[in-house]
Amino acid sequence: MRKLVMLAALIAPIALAEGQVKVEAHNLLKLPSRTGSLSLDRVEVADYATLLIPAGVTELRIGELRMGREARLGIAPSDKTFRLEVQRGEIGTGSHITASGAAGSMSKPASSGRSLDLRLVDVQVGEMTVDVRGGIGAPGHPGLAGADGDAAGCVWGEASRGWDGQPGGDGQAGGAGGQVRLQVPESFPVERVRVRLEGGVGGAAGEGGAGGQGGAGKGCLLYQADGARSGRDGQSGRSGAAGSTGSFKVVRF
Repeated sequence: MRKLVMLAALIAPIALAEGQVKVEAHNLLKLPSRTGSLSLDRVEVADYATLLIPAGVTELRIGELRMGREARLGIAPSDKTFRLEVQRGEIGTGSHITASGAAGSMSKPASSGRSLDLRLVDVQVGEMTVDVRGGIGAPGHPGLAGADGDAAGCVWGEASRGWDGQPGGDGQAGGAGGQVRLQVPESFPVERVRVRLEGGVGGAAGEGGAGGQGGAGKGCLLYQADGARSGRDGQSGRSGAAGSTGSFKVVRF
């Protein structure tokens, strides 16, 4: 995979200089990082191939787009709307335009699906999916385990009980689904476009920490020191809330 990405980085600037990008079947190509608008004369993504578009690109204009079976345009997450305009072309059956949100982590929340403004002028479509689902929420942190109690001794007597485990953290909320605006001619078969707008699943609840072990008993010369009870396990946190659903609007021209 690393060799494939390195090759992509070498090929992409040459292809862009000629106004053309081609991704061979079953391969992956990432456009070079840049910001703002990008125009290409021709883009070809063969069967089961993927073209990745970096987060800094906010507008991509394509003169001719050819996508094979199960081909994919992967658009990196961003809070800025991504606009795609295609003058002519063909999108094969099972193809995807994916702009789903990134999963959350302990340091940042899940991101929303990227908002898309798609304009397809003279494009034939077999069957395609536009995916702007929100990212999955980060899981709650696990609770700390309780400390073990001290064992009994013949000098100090009874054992101490184990400490209770700490409660687990709550899962974080999933990201919201994105907003999709599709501009197509009157004759365009919108029913062939499946749009995924669901908010991301909330993060899993963190598990409670295990209770500490009670101190062990001890048999002494003059008496028997009993062992102590173990601590209680901590309670699990709550699952995170699902992100809100996005929206889909069709504009005919």
